[in-house]
Amino acid sequence: MSRLQLNQLTIKKLRFTNQIAVIFGAGRGIGKAIATRLSSEGAKLVIIDILNEEIEQLKQQILKSGGAVEAHTLDVSDEKNCNECIQKIYTAHKKIDILINTVGIVGPSNCSIENYDLEDFIHVINVNLVGAFIISKAVIPIMKERNYGRILHIASIAGKEGNPGMVGYSASKAALIGMVKGLGKELAETNITVNGVAPGLISSEMNSETDPKMLAYMVNKIPMKRPGTVDEVAALCLWIVSQEASFNTGAIFDISGGRATY
Repeated sequence: MSRLQLNQLTIKKLRFTNQIAVIFGAGRGIGKAIATRLSSEGAKLVIIDILNEEIEQLKQQILKSGGAVEAHTLDVSDEKNCNECIQKIYTAHKKIDILINTVGIVGPSNCSIENYDLEDFIHVINVNLVGAFIISKAVIPIMKERNYGRILHIASIAGKEGNPGMVGYSASKAALIGMVKGLGKELAETNITVNGVAPGLISSEMNSETDPKMLAYMVNKIPMKRPGTVDEVAALCLWIVSQEASFNTGAIFDISGGRATY
């Protein structure tokens, strides 16, 4: 390996050194993959999830590998607890460089609107959309103090195209995409970027709860004829929240095996 290649690897390894990265939904799936990669590239992590056992396991895994991490368990749709948590992080670290939100629930799938309960619809909206609003609102003033920040929300291809039988999920992710675009423009002159990623079908614990008929429908829509992996999504996400990604905001990055190219 040449000296140039070694230098490039070193730069990549250190690109998040001393940055504070807060990751909601880090307990499993895409969030866990992002957290693991960020830690390996020098970030100091604050990992948050409603799943206490999973988040503690990830914390121990990162500590064992020599990373710096703290963990919190809370519901992203609980405004009071989220605000208190963000304030504790700020008090301890004096800054937040990166906010990544990977929280998401599918809700009912392969379910006609006639059979879709309002309670289920509201729950999906609260977790997938209201939670994203709460944590964005809490962290933006902190980022404005230093005139720097990277905010990333995981949306879905369902928010761009809609999935039949998943009205709550599709609606919540479409609204999240709108929020990302609006915030990106609102903060465009602050050196705080706000972007989203819209994955297609990804092999993860989240989709293990999806109706098999719906999964088959989604695979059939993918030109590559396979689901993506959480590591493929994480690789894209790390670039988006890096200092290198300085001229994109309000953007939705597709990672869908060719299903969406717009």
